[in-house]
This record gives sequence, C-alpha cells and structure tokens, in this order.
Amino acid sequence: MPGTDPVRQALLDVRKEVSKAVVGQDAAVTGLIIALLARGHVLLEGVPGVAKTLLVRSLSAALDLDTKRVQFTPDLMPGDVTGSLIYDGRTSEFSFREGPVFTNILLADEINRTPPKTQASLLEAMEERQVSVDGLSRPLPDPFIVAATSNPVEYEGTYSLPEAQLDRFLLKLTMDLPGRNEEIEIIRRHSGGFDPRNLAAAGVRPVASAADLEKARLAVAEVEVSPEVLGYIVDLVRATRTAPSFQLGVSPRGATALLNTSRAWAWLSGRSFVTPDDVKALTLPALRHRVSLRPEAQMDGVFVDDVLGSILATVPVPR
Repeated sequence: MPGTDPVRQALLDVRKEVSKAVVGQDAAVTGLIIALLARGHVLLEGVPGVAKTLLVRSLSAALDLDTKRVQFTPDLMPGDVTGSLIYDGRTSEFSFREGPVFTNILLADEINRTPPKTQASLLEAMEERQVSVDGLSRPLPDPFIVAATSNPVEYEGTYSLPEAQLDRFLLKLTMDLPGRNEEIEIIRRHSGGFDPRNLAAAGVRPVASAADLEKARLAVAEVEVSPEVLGYIVDLVRATRTAPSFQLGVSPRGATALLNTSRAWAWLSGRSFVTPDDVKALTLPALRHRVSLRPEAQMDGVFVDDVLGSILATVPVPR
C-alpha cells in the first residue's frame, strides 16, 4: 500500500498541503508531482483565474523548493530569463548575473504572450539543464523544472509555441473552471480571509524535501515495465501517426515521456510494475501537445483529446 513507504507518503502528503490553498485541481497537482519524479517540464493551460500560478507556488512551498516567477510579455528579452553579462565599472570586467531560470521550479507565467525568440531561450535550459552565455555553460540547480502557464491560443495577444518547444514539455495539463460546489468553497475561503500571497497563513507547510524527491526518483527508476506494456506504448504512439485527423503524430520522445510518466504514476500508486491502466491514465497529458490536427479536422470541430480517446479505445490492450 502507498502508506508503507515514508518517501511515497511524503509526496502523497504534498497533495494534501496544496489542497489547503488550491481547490479542485487534484489532477494538475498529481501531474506536477509526476513531472518532478520524471525530471520533466509541465505546460499548464487554462483561462485566467483558475489558480495556475497559485498551484505552482503552493507545490513549491509543500516541497520546500526554491521557485521564481517570470511574467512573459511581448517585450521580454532572452537575457531577462537566462541572465546576462554585466559590466562592472570598478573592475573594468564583465560578470554574469544569474537570471530567474536559476531556481528549482521556474514559473513561466503566460509563456505564449512573448514572441518565439524569447520562448526559445528556455529550450537549452529545459533540455540540457544549463545556460550558455559568452561561451561558458552554467549548470542549473537540481531539481529543476519549468512549469509554464499558457492561455488558450484563441485569446488576443498570444503566440503559438513552436513544435520543438512543445515537445520538450513532459506533460500538458488542462485546468478547467471549477464546478459549482468547488467555486462556493473558493469564495468561502476568500470570505474567511484567505490571502493567496500568504501561503503560510493558509497552513501550507513543507512536508517533503529535495532529498525525498531524489529518493523517490531512484525508486521510480526501479519500477518494472513488461515487454507487453512497452509494446502497448509503442502501438499507441504509432497509431497517432496514422490517425486521419492528425497531420503530425507523436515522436519517439513522446513514447519515452509516456513510459517515464507511467512508471512514476505506478510508483505513486504503490506498485513496482506498470500496468496498461497506468499508460491509459497518462496518455492524454503526455501526448496531447505532441500532435496537431489537420485544418479540415479543426473546421469540423474535432478536438485532440477526442482523437486520442478513440485511439485508446481501438488499440488492443495487453492482458
């Protein structure tokens, strides 16, 4: 059972702590924990006001990790994210001033409001866990993930993320508007004095650490995956490449992402092996941002998640 392992229990307790500040986004919280376990980055999509920023801040507080926030705007420059060389008039030398990317969890807020050039400045940090300036590579802290929020592309003033950058995100999590009862709870908390800027007052406290996270990562790496489940992952990915509604299917990187996240979910669930149900549970968040619809499918009102759901329903499941 999950409670028998203290490290696993500590990470499960993180979800309880985050719920003290964020109402009704359990799937997104779990997705972020899985991303930390699998050393991947997360794209959070939802309309403004559904607590995307609060979610990331609460997770950092519960894990006792450093976090920095960058508000992406049309005039943001790459050096504003990664850091830049500063001339010191006293020594007549240039020194490197670290940008906000030097942290454990970088909250890239509204990443699709900045032009592609600045979006691309995150690519090296996301893929190589380092920043190169003036010919020198500077490693980023460990753990390090980017948690980027984005508004739906239909919103004014947004830029589509390049496919190369989208593929670097391990998961794409959608945060929907709360249900009626959840919204009542949100308003009740605010009427009782809840301040989203003061998480300590809300009772959010560290229940796990970077050391716990590293132990958990080592445990996840030991989770077994049978040849049948590996074949199932490959069959799902290959089916996206032949789906009539898709003009771009999932690459092998996507298959690896589905494997790694399935292992993390299996471990969180208290198992030492991956089941087909684990794969099914992670298929949408791991693959939905790695495919693109044909224009005619978009005109017909087809949604990516619906096509992936059809693939899940038709690809044979190993027994």
